[in-house]
Amino acid sequence: MTTHDPVADLAVVGLGPAGRALAHRATAAGLDVVAVDPHPDRRWTPTYATWCDELPGWLDAHAVAAARVDRPRVWTTREHVLTRPYCVLDNDALRAALDLGSARVLAGTAAEVEPDRVILRDGSRLRARQVIDARGAQPARGLAEQTAYGVVVSGEAAVPVLGDGEAWFMDWRADSGAAPDETPSFLYAVPLGRDRVLLEETCLVGRPGLSQEVLRTRLETRLRARRVPLAADGERERVRFPVQVPRAASAVATFGARAGIMHPGTGYSVAASLSAVDVLVGAILDDDDPTAALWPTAARAVRGLREVGLRALLRLPPPLTAEFFEAFFDLPAGRQRAYLSERADPVAVGLAMAAVFRRAPNPVRRTLARATLPTINPRRGSRPRPR
Repeated sequence: MTTHDPVADLAVVGLGPAGRALAHRATAAGLDVVAVDPHPDRRWTPTYATWCDELPGWLDAHAVAAARVDRPRVWTTREHVLTRPYCVLDNDALRAALDLGSARVLAGTAAEVEPDRVILRDGSRLRARQVIDARGAQPARGLAEQTAYGVVVSGEAAVPVLGDGEAWFMDWRADSGAAPDETPSFLYAVPLGRDRVLLEETCLVGRPGLSQEVLRTRLETRLRARRVPLAADGERERVRFPVQVPRAASAVATFGARAGIMHPGTGYSVAASLSAVDVLVGAILDDDDPTAALWPTAARAVRGLREVGLRALLRLPPPLTAEFFEAFFDLPAGRQRAYLSERADPVAVGLAMAAVFRRAPNPVRRTLARATLPTINPRRGSRPRPR
């Protein structure tokens, strides 16, 4: 396609979960959509998971879940059993649910993306009334990032880790071989369905995050300690992505992780993007500013509070990590949910953060207090995660 004429109401650049959801909901709303991705038919390989109540009502949660954990567990300084169901998504089912309808899909790489046009590397040009860049998190020097290394094992092989439970959302026990003063990491253990379980060593946030080699060594040490057999040719997962967006403003409207619709303290973005997509579609239908629609004052305030939480995680001395999460998971379920999932209620998020401060021991409190000072720029890396 080589044209300078308007060809669509909406051009979506990038067909990961956020971009595909946008194209899906926009075509369902009657918009003329063109979507561009280098490999539009490529399967999604990362493990996507969410709290089940974060998924929007227009999506059948049962149809897109590979596994549901009704009572996920956390180990901080002791065991916590959470009452909020957790879903690991079936990527193929999610792609199928986000069918692209009448959207025109082009296989190509965007060389230039502007507010009303996209120029591909082959010289093709697409023009649209609105262009949305949904190409995922944008790496940049100095951004905090999340890293993880995981293996997939059978349900039987995972028994020594899971015991009589279904999953570990976070397991901070000190059997990974890391020294007390080293950047901490935790075990994330969740079912993937079809007798498959992911066991993953995770650095929640770091600047930079722990390397794949360090995480692999820690995971293997931990699993040996728990007598989990590992196949030499088993399936592996490697994770590395920024949990922040570059500060430079973009003239092009963005969506998904590229827009910062990601919790900077956990790395979760898929469900939040799915839930926000209809707001974006409505703005396009009404010719409103899509960025302003996605980021009203309340949402920007929540993002600011979570940036404070990220600074606290980056500053937290390694020996205090378990105590911090002990205070967090000791909160009532509603307070936990507000901090983890609420995007437009800064009062609820602020109350959750204040409740953690009240419950935390004094050394953790001092770190949390210092994190409210944005002029201090931490130089040392790392801390915890989910996904």
